[in-house]
Amino acid sequence: MSTFEPLTMTATKSPGADEVDQVNGADTNGTQARVGPTGRPLREIPTPPPVKEHGPARVLAMCNQKGGVGKTTSTINLGASLAEYGRKVLLVDFDPQGALSVGLGVQPHELDRTIYNAIMEQSCDVRDVLRPTGIEGCDLLPSNIDLSAAEVQLVAEVGREHSLLRVLKPVLGDYDYVLIDCQPSLGLLTVNALTAAHGIIIPLECEFFSLRGVALLMDTIDKVRERLNPDLEITGILATMFDPRTLHSKEVMARVVEAFGDKVFDTVINRTVRFPETTVAGEPITSWAPKSAGAEAYRQLAREVILR
Repeated sequence: MSTFEPLTMTATKSPGADEVDQVNGADTNGTQARVGPTGRPLREIPTPPPVKEHGPARVLAMCNQKGGVGKTTSTINLGASLAEYGRKVLLVDFDPQGALSVGLGVQPHELDRTIYNAIMEQSCDVRDVLRPTGIEGCDLLPSNIDLSAAEVQLVAEVGREHSLLRVLKPVLGDYDYVLIDCQPSLGLLTVNALTAAHGIIIPLECEFFSLRGVALLMDTIDKVRERLNPDLEITGILATMFDPRTLHSKEVMARVVEAFGDKVFDTVINRTVRFPETTVAGEPITSWAPKSAGAEAYRQLAREVILR
């Protein structure tokens, strides 16, 4: 994966509105099969069965060193969708900006204890930091700007890359999924998240410059796998901010599928004004606009994640 080459393309005029509808193709039997934005036939992903008991959790890091690609939005809405299917979810805000906490209606500057305290203070139990959210079945480990100091303070610590894993271990048995919202960098905090995770979901904006940094991320993943977490795997690549009206988005999508194959989720998150609205409202799109295309997209993503 680390040999991934940046996309090269020439600018092409976008097609008209009548050219951007979803493509339908015929399968080998001559029947019509719907083809999604990834260029692959759309599969019917079954509704997951309910679980009788919870845990141990599968830990997934939402990671991309480029900012503004939809990491926080995807963490919130994937978590809410997993909870709709009866899974118990812990959302971990591991970004000093505290965007995940804000997106769930929590004001980071008003917090007395955050994940920073759980990492840096031995006397602080992780359960003292956990907070319920407005989403049934979802809890939050909040963050604020204090976490930025942890990256400096952890440098002198023994086993510094395992600090987050140590914090999460006592509660992994209480949840089905732990989703970690990483900061947009490849620093020590992100390495901690990758060391604690079983899998990585990489939100990738369907835009040329988003692809240029993927090779760096893959190198980091390979190093963490080799030195710290041999079981780490890429759960999936999630295409975000897809604009079906532009040929550019389609070309980027084609290049991503060519490079990563089945690692690319069938689910594609389109651009919509609904997502900024949900941030202001402090709740996921599944409750803010439950019948919207964005809500259904994240429900489909949740089904894919459970299936994988």
